[in-house]
Amino acid sequence: TNAIEVERTPEEGYHFMEDMTDKAIAWIGQQKALAPDKPFFTYFAPGATHAPHHVPKEWADKYAGKFDQGWDVLREETFARQKQLGVIPSDCQLTPRHKEIPAWDEMPEDLKPVLRRQMEVYAGFLEYTDHHVGRLIDSLQTIGALDNTLVYYIIGDNGASAEGTLNGTFNEMLNFNGMAAVETPEFLTARLEALGGPESYNHYAVGWAHAMDTPYQWTKQVASHWGGTRNGTIVHWPKGISATDEMRWQFHHVIDVAPTILEAAGLPEPISVNGVQQHPIEGVSMLYSFNDAEAPDRHETQYFEMFGNRGIYHKGWTAVTRHKTPWLLVGEETPAFDDDVWELYDTTKDWSQAKDLAKEMPEKLHELQRLWLIEAVRYNVLPMDDDVATRLNPDIAGRPTLIKGNTQLLFGGMGRLSENCVVSIKNKSHSVTAAIEVPESGAEGVIIAQGANIGGWSLYAKDGVLKYCYNLGGVQHFFAEATSPLPAGEHQVRMEFEYAGEGMGKGGTVTLYTDGDKVGEGTVDATLPMIFSADDGCDVGQDTGAPVSPDYGPRGNAFNGQVKGVQIAIADAAESGGPVISAEEAIRVAMARQ
Repeated sequence: TNAIEVERTPEEGYHFMEDMTDKAIAWIGQQKALAPDKPFFTYFAPGATHAPHHVPKEWADKYAGKFDQGWDVLREETFARQKQLGVIPSDCQLTPRHKEIPAWDEMPEDLKPVLRRQMEVYAGFLEYTDHHVGRLIDSLQTIGALDNTLVYYIIGDNGASAEGTLNGTFNEMLNFNGMAAVETPEFLTARLEALGGPESYNHYAVGWAHAMDTPYQWTKQVASHWGGTRNGTIVHWPKGISATDEMRWQFHHVIDVAPTILEAAGLPEPISVNGVQQHPIEGVSMLYSFNDAEAPDRHETQYFEMFGNRGIYHKGWTAVTRHKTPWLLVGEETPAFDDDVWELYDTTKDWSQAKDLAKEMPEKLHELQRLWLIEAVRYNVLPMDDDVATRLNPDIAGRPTLIKGNTQLLFGGMGRLSENCVVSIKNKSHSVTAAIEVPESGAEGVIIAQGANIGGWSLYAKDGVLKYCYNLGGVQHFFAEATSPLPAGEHQVRMEFEYAGEGMGKGGTVTLYTDGDKVGEGTVDATLPMIFSADDGCDVGQDTGAPVSPDYGPRGNAFNGQVKGVQIAIADAAESGGPVISAEEAIRVAMARQ
């Protein structure tokens, strides 16, 4: 997959949802124009409503005041509407809020304006997405393709996400780095107006996530309970489905979508794709249910597991256990898997998993626990891993990483490299050495950058002077700057970061060199131990996406000379010393080492 750099910035009105919809409409139109009788397949996956909740301000403003009642009342209102619409059984119970999730009335009054705005932004984001999905559907109607197009509109991926912490977050990456405490009510209030904009990587509070999972328990990550797995789905296919506006109650899973499409299209299951033999598809087509509301379920057994939260569904029964708390991403003390407490529900009578039958029916619970283990072995779930931190940064557990060795050589023009594609500099001493050519007009622009405005680092030239910036989660910026400008011609510039001691997230000392001569230094008080950004990557010769340093913007930050190569080194390979070699020789030596 190659990244596509867009022509406008968010400040200039760009939004991915609009752009993706435009591209999808154009692509489908082209397919039907060139080959009218040829079927098409489109996998249309919006960023919504995953964090960050980025939406044009006017869409969020439409919901001003709509959530002043708070999440507990909203949950009751949603439950009543669900029953009125008939999307849940009439005898369904609203599960109680767990003690770990605070009541709306328990939240600080001075924080509530921020909390309300979080939900206004989310609602605007959801409607904005629905608007553009509507544009796509309208385009199918316009070209006469809608009636014979099977459309799946799956509204969600897990449950609603509780990764925004109890107070919500302006920059979700802070929580991923164990720094949620930084976002105090005062911190969040000061940034209220920027929620939903490009400066934020925002997410709503846990209470809103719980309300969005009405009537179920828990949220995303808690794959044991329906609140972490169940999503509303609309299926539309007028030429294939005679029923309209009807509910279907058969149990199905997302793995059933592909078999359904294949059966509807009359296609066999692929045995080989691009010469690679395929595992058998594990799902069950749900085509049988489209025109028979009373058809018996065909998907009878399904395991669930995420971060040790696990469950099993079998013929209407569920056995489930919550192992960890979804918003405590780093540092939570979790019990041994054998100590987890299991619950038992009969969902043929208890739609929302409200009545735990584990104590009343221990043998049934044991039967399903054994079945979970059988399915887990069958589908390679074991061994389980409940450590989010080591998944974010495998270095801290001594796990293998994608990039081997202590050095990596990158070249000008490389960009959008995800974090696992670049040698990790976190929690250790490291160096960055670049071979560059400076024009007569003087140096300006980014030599190499990793991350974004929400966290990362950048080595660049500003007003002719070599400079380094460390961005600590968008909260603080630390700089080191050379004392004199870079002269024209070929040079080797180097940044050495001496990490301060043992442990994670410590600071360090930055030293800048030009052709072996020390030209500047600075101090970084603390660093990000886990992740810089989930989206922005590493770029050589420019900084795409949101800029790491406030010294430059998202446009026009490319280095105005030539970046011939950049070597990132860690451990012993990062140590300074020895004569400085030419830029070309540095690249040759680095390539030989790789």
